[in-house]
Amino acid sequence: MDLTEAECQEFRDRGWIVVSDVFEAHEVELLSDAALEVLERPGPEVGRELDGSPHVSWGMHLFDKRLAALCRHEDLINPSRTLLSNEVYVHQSRINMKQTNGSIVAWHQDFGTYHRVDGVPEPNGVMIAVFLDDVTEVNAPLLAVPGSHKEGLVSTASLDPTSTDFEQVSKYRYDITDETMAQLVDQYGLETITASAGSVLFMDMTVVHGSSVNISPLRRLLLYVNVCPVDNRGETYERPEYYAARDFSSIVPVSSEEFQVAGQT
Repeated sequence: MDLTEAECQEFRDRGWIVVSDVFEAHEVELLSDAALEVLERPGPEVGRELDGSPHVSWGMHLFDKRLAALCRHEDLINPSRTLLSNEVYVHQSRINMKQTNGSIVAWHQDFGTYHRVDGVPEPNGVMIAVFLDDVTEVNAPLLAVPGSHKEGLVSTASLDPTSTDFEQVSKYRYDITDETMAQLVDQYGLETITASAGSVLFMDMTVVHGSSVNISPLRRLLLYVNVCPVDNRGETYERPEYYAARDFSSIVPVSSEEFQVAGQT
């Protein structure tokens, strides 16, 4: 898949683009099955809601061959190379699932943690989200501030030790203050990111985003493959490998056909 110049310009201007119909229904089903299996793992890489139900799993490519193949899929990697003008490695992958009453995710930048904790030096990377469910206005879509990537790293962000899931998801997330959020939204606005299952979001790692509680009966399942240029690697190793990469080699993409074979073996 090749991005058009218009799509590249939209990414530069707004901070993200959504490409529809990248994955077919049977591929979405394959990936959904893999994601749900990984979410049932008992290890520390799985974060849970207060009721014990899983809602995030870090390092998905380390635990399932289908998800490992996804992280090398040409329709994810080649556009990322184009957007970053470089070879890329996977800094982090994860599964995000919001079921009914799935909890809030406070305002943050993924790069905030990658820089402050993992030692990734430059605000230069792409968050790739594969939609495995239809995401509409009603099932807690991502909320994002268009153009906020132009601010670079937002300095007024801090850890919240009072968070209910501090031992898991929020332990390393630097939340952006209410005052700064108000200023950003006043300057840039705020939008929802909706898409049908099989679509792919490419988002700059410095875009400010979050999501609300899912009060609908409709699940929202996303797979993230977050990549950086090979010359923008993490320089500290505070977190386990499922949170932050140890392998900084450039990804060799696999074709759609190779991806499907990987899912069958």
